This record gives sequence, structure tokens and C-alpha cells, in this order.
Amino acid sequence: MAQLKAISSYSSLNLEFHGHKRDGSLHNHKPSSTQKSLGAKWSDLRGCALLGSTRNVLRTRCNKAIQAVLSSDREVETYEASKSKGLRGRLNKVVLAYSGGLDTSVIVPWLRENYGCEVVCFTADVGQGLKEFEGLEEKARASGACQLVVKDLKEEFVRDYIFPCLRAGAIYERKYLLGTSMARPVIAKAMVDVAKEVGADAVAHGCTGKGNDQVRFELTFFALNPELNVVAPWREWDIKGRKDAIEYAKKHNVPVPVTKKSIYSRDRNLWHLSHEGDILEDPANKPKKDMYMMSVDPEDAPNQPEYVEIGIESGLPVSVNGKKLSPASLLSQLNEIGGRHGIGRIDMVENRLVGMKSRGVYETPGGTILFTAARELESLTLDRETMQVKDSLALKYAELVYAGRWFDPLRESMDAFMGKITEKTTGSVTVKLYKGSASVTSRTSPYSLYRQDISSFESGKIYDQADAAGFIRLYGLPMKVRAMLEKGI
Repeated sequence: MAQLKAISSYSSLNLEFHGHKRDGSLHNHKPSSTQKSLGAKWSDLRGCALLGSTRNVLRTRCNKAIQAVLSSDREVETYEASKSKGLRGRLNKVVLAYSGGLDTSVIVPWLRENYGCEVVCFTADVGQGLKEFEGLEEKARASGACQLVVKDLKEEFVRDYIFPCLRAGAIYERKYLLGTSMARPVIAKAMVDVAKEVGADAVAHGCTGKGNDQVRFELTFFALNPELNVVAPWREWDIKGRKDAIEYAKKHNVPVPVTKKSIYSRDRNLWHLSHEGDILEDPANKPKKDMYMMSVDPEDAPNQPEYVEIGIESGLPVSVNGKKLSPASLLSQLNEIGGRHGIGRIDMVENRLVGMKSRGVYETPGGTILFTAARELESLTLDRETMQVKDSLALKYAELVYAGRWFDPLRESMDAFMGKITEKTTGSVTVKLYKGSASVTSRTSPYSLYRQDISSFESGKIYDQADAAGFIRLYGLPMKVRAMLEKGI
């Protein structure tokens, strides 16, 4: 093991981390022996990041040197933050969208080497699961980052991104409920905020040059802070795949993540779980049964149906079975309910924004229930012309979201229309869940345009059946005139 290099008093990375127990109470993570040997001071320091909620605070201070703990042999090295120009240019500080996987772990030293900059890793909690955060701070430090910032965006994600899309009825290419598309702008917006907080002059992401996400991230950056530099390593570096990335990591003393590499490319958040790659790259292949993670196989679902009542106010869900919940809590509960009945599995071939087609499998259990309920309630509260216009605009709305144009004035204007047009879409819908299907059994609204005294087959004062004869003659007049012309009448 290499000897511990001398570290000057001004170059230590001081760190304090507070987490929360399962019951929600705070507890402190005490420094490890390695951290003690580095002289880390466990005290209240400048700079903070949120983990889990505003109660869980990670405080760090980034100084002139960065300590990286190499998990392979616990060797400690000191990387002096370069003040000189990197191989490709000079940046002061970069905020990197960070997951802790191989790609983003390698991006950290690559940024330092090529742009001579400090790297602040940023991770957004959009409901991908607690396992994604295990050891994240250690991974970031070991890769050479000066700071890790984690923010809980779950409520914001559901309230300000998912629910507006739900209210708009936005579905891309007949099937896709826009799970990844909606998550990228909320993450990118948070990165812009963090860049301002830490004084960064650039942001970076690990999206490939073939996907949609690069566009979604960068359009958000452009819209919210056009002065930020944007670095996309996959469009610049010579790394071609996992093998190259591992070699680069070893060369730069970055510990390679030991987690098992999934054969699928997955993206998970509170709204959905997507699966791509491996056998799914051939549209003729049937997905494997053990691939799914959020929902059971419909064939294995309970033999008895379950009924769930969704309360909606002005086009937005507010309650489940009569109990009012926060947006994120409501969606989490419906994911659990829908998942055990195999609800929300979609297998589709879609047109990517960059021009190619791709095959993906999506699990959206809670979202499928909500879409079913919301659209059904509109059958009571919207008239024919309004519903037709709303549905036509929903297609464009979905296209804008899929293309990363969340902060485009057009989408924002369309959202204002959707909010206005659904002001009276209030009521409740009961959905029957049974072996993969979600069907509506009941719908009620205090603003329902349905009138039994009008719709009844019995004659009434409001609707006189005899009036239909004149209506039909006038409505069919253009067809009658055309037929008369063709027959010479």
C-alpha cells in the first residue's frame, strides 16, 4: 500500500453527514477510521446539500486539494486542484449530474484532467430508490470530486412536472407516459440552481450522443442560464465502451464500482421504470418475465379484483380511497397498489428525437391508474368541442415534453390553457384493477354536464324528441345538396 501523502492544513475535505432513521428521526454517521486518519473535522461547516428531505443535511467544504479514498486497497492520494489549463480548455468549477456508476465516476477525473476544474457531483432524488444512494458520497470523493450535493426533488417532480402532464393528457406516440422525459428538466433545473449556489461556471452530464436525454438536459440549461458552459464527455472523449472506461478508471486510480452490471439499460423514478437494451433491441423478442421490477406478471396477480377511488380537483389528483395525500405519497401508494395487480406494462417501438427508432418496455402502474381516472372524469366535465381541442393539443404537449422543451413558452402557454379548461374537472373515479387491466366502474362530479332528465329515453321539457327532425334536415343539408347535384335533381 502506498504511503499516505502529506496533506497541508488548508487542503483537507471537512465533512459532516446527518441521515435519518426509518422512523424519521435524525442520527449522525460518525467518522470512519480512514476519515479520522485524514484529519477530517466533524463540525458545522459552510455549504450544504439536501439528502432525503430538509432534515437530512450533508455539509462539505471544498478546499485546494481533494482527497480520494480508493476502496480497492484503502490507499489515500491527494489530487491537487489544477490552476492551469486542462487538455481541452479551462473551467473553474463544474456541476456534474452524478449517479455513482462507472460512467459518471470516470467523468469526474476526465473533467479535472481536460478542463483543470473542480467537480461538484449532483444527484437528484426523484424516487429511484434508496439503494441508489448507498455509498454515494464515498464514491464521489474517491473519484476526485470536491463535493456531493443530493437534493430530494420527489414532491416537486410529481407536483410541478408529472401532474401538469397528467392534466394535459400528454401521451407520446399513443403509449409512452413520458416518465424519463419529465424527470430530466426537474434534474437539470436543480443543477442550474446548484451551479449558482457553488459558483460553478459549467454543468456536465453523462448522456450519450445517441439518446434523447442530452437534448433534454441541455435545452433546460439554455433556457434557465444561457451563460453556463455545457460539457458532454460522451461527445468528446475517446472512451468507446465499458472496457475503455474501466481502463481509464484504473489509470487514474478511480475505484471501479463493483456492482453487477445489468444487461438492461434502466431508468427509474417515482413515475415509471424503463427497460432498454439486450434482447429488447430486437422488436421481435418477447420480454423476459424476470425483467420486470415494479409490477407482477398479470397472470400471477391476485384472482380477486381491487377497487381504488381517485379523488381529483381541477384536473389534479388529491386523494386515494378518500384519504388526501401529498403528490409524491399519492403516486407511491398507487404504484404499490397497481404493481401488485400487474398494471401499467407497455412494450413499444418509439421514434427518438434524434431520428432513430428504439424499442423500450415501461412499467407505470400508478400513472396508468391516474391517467385512466383523469380521462374518465373529463367525460363528465368537458363538452365535445373542448375535449377535441384538448386532445389535439395534448399531442403537441407530449411532443414538446419528449423533445426536452419543458421551459419553452409554447408548452407553458399550453399548460395555462390546460389549467383553465380543467377548472371544473373535479370529482371522483373508481377504478377496478384486475390482472393487468384498469377499468372504470364509477365516476361522479359536482360539475357534471350529464343530466339524467335529458339523457333519459323518456320525453321531457328540456329535450323534445320532435326537434330532432329539423336538426337532422339542417345538419344533413350539404350532403343532400351534393347528392341532388350528382343525380341532376
